[in-house]
Amino acid sequence: MRYSFIRRSRDGSQRHPHPPTFLQQSLASFFPSASFFPALLILLLPQASRRTSSRGEELLIERWLRRALNKEDAGMDSTREPLISGGRTYEEYSVWAAIFPFLFPALGGLLYGYDIGATSGATISIESSTLSGTTWYDLSSVEIGLVVSGSLYGALIGSALAFTVADFLGRRRELIVSSLLYLVGALLTALAPNFPIMVIGRFVFGIGIGLAMHAAPMYIAETAPCQIRGRLISLKEFFIVLGMLLGYSASSLYIDLVSGWRYMYGTSAPLALIMGIGMWWLPPSPRWLLLCAIQGKGNLQDVRQYAICCLCRLRGRSVDDSAAEQINEILIELSYAEEEKEASIWEVFQGKCLKALIIGAGLVFFQQVTGQPSVLYYAATILKTAGFSAASDATRVSILIGLLKLIMTGVAVLAVDRLGRRPLLIGGVSGIAISLFLLSSYYTFLKDAPLMAVIALLLYVSCYQLSFGPIGWLMISEIFPLRLRGRGLSIAVLVNFASNALVTFSFSPLTALLGAGILFATFGVIAVFSLLFIFFIVPETKGLSLEEIEAKLL
Repeated sequence: MRYSFIRRSRDGSQRHPHPPTFLQQSLASFFPSASFFPALLILLLPQASRRTSSRGEELLIERWLRRALNKEDAGMDSTREPLISGGRTYEEYSVWAAIFPFLFPALGGLLYGYDIGATSGATISIESSTLSGTTWYDLSSVEIGLVVSGSLYGALIGSALAFTVADFLGRRRELIVSSLLYLVGALLTALAPNFPIMVIGRFVFGIGIGLAMHAAPMYIAETAPCQIRGRLISLKEFFIVLGMLLGYSASSLYIDLVSGWRYMYGTSAPLALIMGIGMWWLPPSPRWLLLCAIQGKGNLQDVRQYAICCLCRLRGRSVDDSAAEQINEILIELSYAEEEKEASIWEVFQGKCLKALIIGAGLVFFQQVTGQPSVLYYAATILKTAGFSAASDATRVSILIGLLKLIMTGVAVLAVDRLGRRPLLIGGVSGIAISLFLLSSYYTFLKDAPLMAVIALLLYVSCYQLSFGPIGWLMISEIFPLRLRGRGLSIAVLVNFASNALVTFSFSPLTALLGAGILFATFGVIAVFSLLFIFFIVPETKGLSLEEIEAKLL
C-alpha cells in the first residue's frame, strides 16, 4: 500500500502532496492502518510551520531508525551514505560576531611569535655585563641554549600533553589553561631571581605554546563559517608573524635598559591575561559539545539546545533561523560516522584518521625540513654581504624580514578561500625549491653575485609565507575527523615542533660537515619531494564544511 501525505508549507497558506520518506514507509510497515499512521506521524514529526528545524530532526530520527532496522534485519545491506547536505556551501554569520571567536584564540599564536622575537634581543641583554642587571650574566653556550630553546622543549611537552587532555578539556578550556601557563611562564621568566627559575619559566611558557598551537586552530576551525574558515586560520599565522614583529620591536625598545630582558619577557603577561579573559567569555565549540553528548557525556536534547545557543553567539543574529538546522546536520553526520565510541589511542593510526595524519603530519614535517629555520639564520649574513649597511644590525634585519613575512601572509589570507589550498601550496613550494637551489649556487660557485642571494632569500621568505606558513596550520586544523581531531592534531603539532628542533639543532653540525652550499641543495631536493607529496596526496578543502571534508575526502 503506498501512502501520500499532505504537508503544510512554511507560510501555512498552501498544501501539497509529499512522497513518503524512509521513516514514513518504515512506520507504515509497522502500523498498516491508514487512519492510524498519519496521526502517529503528526506526533513524531511536527509540521514545518510549527518548528523550523523539523526536517533536520526528521533526518536524525530517520538515520537512527535506519540503523536500528539494519541491525534487526541480518539480510539487509548495511552500507550507508552520509546524510550531509553536499549542496550547502554557505553558512550565515555576522562579521562582528565572528571576530572574537577568532581574535582570542589567535592571541595564543601572537604570544608564540612574540616569544621568538623577544628572545632574539633578550639573549643579548642577559649576556651583557653592564645591562644584564644580574650577577649570573656570564652564561655558557649550553645555558644560552636553554634560554633560547627552553620554550621549544616546553612546546614539545605541551604537544604531548594535548594528546591526553584535549578531548577531556575541550578546545575552549585548553586555551584557558594555555593562557594561564603563558601568564605564569612570562612572570616567572621576567621576575626570575636566578637562572634555574628563569629556565623553569621558559619551560612553562613553552607548555602554553604547545597547548595553544594545538587548541587555537581547532577552535577557530570548528566555530568559523566554512566560506571564511581558511582565511581566519591563515590569519592565525599572520598573528604569529605580527607577534614576532612586536617581539623584535620590544627588543629594540628595551635593549639599552638595565635588565631590559625582564621587560621583554614581562610584556607578554598582559596579552596572556587578555587571552584568558576572552576565552572564558567565549562559548565552547558546538561540535565538541555534540560529540560529548553523542558519546554519552550529557543529555542529548539539553546539549543540542546549548549548542544552538553557542552557535548563535558565535555567528550572530543572522544565524538564528538556521542554527537548529546546522546543529542537526552535525548530529546527523556524527550519527552516520558512528562517533558514539570514545577514541582509542590506536584508532589515530587507522582508517580515516591515518589518512588525515599522513596529510597533516606530512605537511608540517616538510614545513620545517625544507630549511625554514636555516634560511632565516643566514638572513643577516646574506644582507650584510650584499652591502646593505643598515641591515648589519641583527635587530633591523629581523624587522625587515618580519615585515616581508607579514605582507606575504596577508596576501595568503586574502587568497586562500578564493584560490584554494592546493594552488597556494604548489605555487609556493615550487618557489621555495627554486630559491633553495639559488642559495646553494651562491654558496657553491657564485659568491661574486650577492644580489642573487638576496633575491633568493626574499623569494624563499615570500613563498614560505604564501604556502607552508599559513596553509600547513590550516590543513591540520580541518582535515582530521571530529572524534579523533584532538589527538590527531596533537600528533601533528608534536611533529611540527620536533622537526623544528631537529633542523635547528642539526644545522650547525651539518654546515660544518657538508658546507652551506650542499646543505641548501639538500633542502632543495626535500622541497621537490614535498611538492610531489602535495600534488599526489593533499586534497583541496576550499568551501567544504568540516563534515563534508570527513565524508568526501577521507
